Amino acid sequence: MNKRVLFVDDEQKVLDALQRMLRPMRDKWDMKFVSSGQNALASLSTEPFDVLITDMRMPDMDGVQLLKEVRNVYPEVVRIVLSGQSGGEMFLKSVRLAHQYLSKPCDAEALRATVERACTLRDWLANNTIKRVVSSMESIPSVPALYAEIVKALESPDVQVGRVATIIARDVGMTAKVLQLVNSAFFALPQHVTGITQAASLLGLDTIKSLVLSVQIFSQFEEKKMSAFNIDKIWRHSLRVGVAAKAIMKREIKDQSAIDDALMAGTLHDMGKFILAANLPNEYVHIKEVAEMENITLVESERKLLGTTHAEIGGYLLALWALPDSIVEAVTFHHSPDHCLASSMAPMAVVHLADILEHQCRSGIKEARGRGFDERYVKKYSDDRIAAWRDICEHIDREESDNDG
Repeated sequence: MNKRVLFVDDEQKVLDALQRMLRPMRDKWDMKFVSSGQNALASLSTEPFDVLITDMRMPDMDGVQLLKEVRNVYPEVVRIVLSGQSGGEMFLKSVRLAHQYLSKPCDAEALRATVERACTLRDWLANNTIKRVVSSMESIPSVPALYAEIVKALESPDVQVGRVATIIARDVGMTAKVLQLVNSAFFALPQHVTGITQAASLLGLDTIKSLVLSVQIFSQFEEKKMSAFNIDKIWRHSLRVGVAAKAIMKREIKDQSAIDDALMAGTLHDMGKFILAANLPNEYVHIKEVAEMENITLVESERKLLGTTHAEIGGYLLALWALPDSIVEAVTFHHSPDHCLASSMAPMAVVHLADILEHQCRSGIKEARGRGFDERYVKKYSDDRIAAWRDICEHIDREESDNDG
């Protein structure tokens, strides 16, 4: 089905220009152009739309008010800002409300790519509740101790950006949100940033302080959910997989960009579990119970009960937030790499391997292959290589045990 896209701008000449520019997309998009936030809400009340693309500075109802209303009433709609106003104040106002940011002027190809990319994984999610939950999320909740740690650090007058980056890098939710923000059009960077130290430096301490202390862009898990889902265990596993994926990639190739992407993808690979635990706790408990009763994997239980998996849920949010394709595909396909067309040593491949090997190391499993590996995909690797990668994971586990001890 064609994507339905609603454009909002108070300047008729801008709407006319968009119509002319996007005329070649009429066979793929059903587009409507309106001149005010009120007209946009009226359209949404009578017609279904997949994407809203809005200006920010408009009379009567500005972009911030419109985005807030759409998020609350139509949370499944993808919300994109297209504005010539890229100042800090506007950024801070919209940062909790928009999935993506584009700057005027914006060419047709950039618009097309943004909309198609944001909607691609959406079609995989047959569960409408999941779509609404993911689209309405402003952030992934953090481990309370890390949330308290970053707030305390930023309240200190002597804090350095390196210290802030170190805290962010240890948390799945903070990492994902910072990467979303630094890669937005507000910063107009020539290439994607996946290193947290670089991202924190580019944002700057003043912006990070405003985001955390004033806008409260990060949130924290409730303690009762922490205990019910053992969030600490999922968090530790995510960090170990990130470190292992980086080490495996570094052993295989010398491309620093791919190495950085592997670290970030590994760290974020289970963020779908955080989304489920934070938003659908009762359903997640039932999923785990069914997996245990029927002796099936958690992924199989998710597919059975939700029609999707935590991998696809996490990938969908990262796609909405416009993270690099290599990270999105690694998160989405880390349990099913054979479904992806990526090259053999893409971040997706090493995250799949690091995830399984890390689980095996924790369980004391020594076999070269086993449950969890996508055999059709992993058969391209020799047992010797897999053994070397397992050594990497075991070394990481030993180092963590020594540090904990």
